[in-house]
Amino acid sequence: MDVAIVGIGIHPFGRTPSRSGLQQGAYAARLALKDAGVAWSDMQFAFGGSASAGSADALVNELGLTGIPFINVANGCATGGSSLISAYNAIKSGEYDIGMVAGFDKHDRGAFNADPEALGIGRWYGELGLMMTTQFFAMKIQKYMHDYGISRETLAKVSEKAFINASMNPNAWRREPIGVEEIANSQMVSDPLTKFMFCSPSEGGVALVLCRADQARRYTDTPVYLKAATLKSRRYGSFEVFAPSQALQQVDGPTVDASRAAFEMAGVGPGDIDVMQLQDTEAGAEVMHMAENGFCEHGEQEFLIQSGATRIGGRMPVNTDGGCIANGEPIGASGLRQVYENVLQLRGHAGERQVPGNPRLAYTHVYGAPGISAVTLLQN
Repeated sequence: MDVAIVGIGIHPFGRTPSRSGLQQGAYAARLALKDAGVAWSDMQFAFGGSASAGSADALVNELGLTGIPFINVANGCATGGSSLISAYNAIKSGEYDIGMVAGFDKHDRGAFNADPEALGIGRWYGELGLMMTTQFFAMKIQKYMHDYGISRETLAKVSEKAFINASMNPNAWRREPIGVEEIANSQMVSDPLTKFMFCSPSEGGVALVLCRADQARRYTDTPVYLKAATLKSRRYGSFEVFAPSQALQQVDGPTVDASRAAFEMAGVGPGDIDVMQLQDTEAGAEVMHMAENGFCEHGEQEFLIQSGATRIGGRMPVNTDGGCIANGEPIGASGLRQVYENVLQLRGHAGERQVPGNPRLAYTHVYGAPGISAVTLLQN
């Protein structure tokens, strides 16, 4: 049973003091229902997630008490991707015909404050300051830059592109373009990453309506089909965020495994993808994920990014809506934001940031602690 996305909705990302995270999720859900031309009472199931704004299933208080089975999903930054895969499998199994995925969050200002013991790590790990993801990401990209010849200017260009793309996205948080020099010379957070190279915890909501592919045109003239949806956790020997030690023998991380599985499921390759959204918790992550998802060899990013290949008009547009860097990261909604953007692109409805040439295949990738990756491939 193939699966289609027939409705999408989003609440603008950033800071919205007048609405709770739950209300932002309900706002997105109502837009998704309207987009598909259906009512909440038509939904046969729902999956959703929120890390800091309450239980996602509390959306029924806003949308209606219909007795719907609504399952909460929690999987770090991969929560949105995990929710989507859960819904995909529910329909693909033949159990349901139509349902919703929703994610929202409303995080406090400042860095995420994870609990090491909740991740199976001793309290000592946090007491030494190792729970600070900014430090981990910085150390990882430092090594990567050394091994593969990636320059600091290339990191700045990743962020510059994010803010340019976001300036054309009415739902983005940071919509003012920022130049390479200002990005590179801004306050250093964790060398080599400056403050404009990081995403920040934020707010927002996204919802999608999914159905059986053979029923999709009942709801929309522009269905988008899920050709693949995969999720992988880390294997022994991959070095991931919140890992208290590093194995002597290194193996590929979960992103590589999830990407390979998705391409195999869809029967296509990286060269077939027209637009891609890659997890960019910070600028270095986008660089590394370009290779880990199979879109280039390690080290080729220096030329690709410097030449403009990853911009909207380039041959491999990445993070066309501004990504996490410009939108921030509300954990429950972030992975679904990527899918929302790709549906817009495949429908040809992305406005000023529309990828030229009528894109047909789109790719999303999200990575979460302590080593989880989810990938989807979409086709119009």
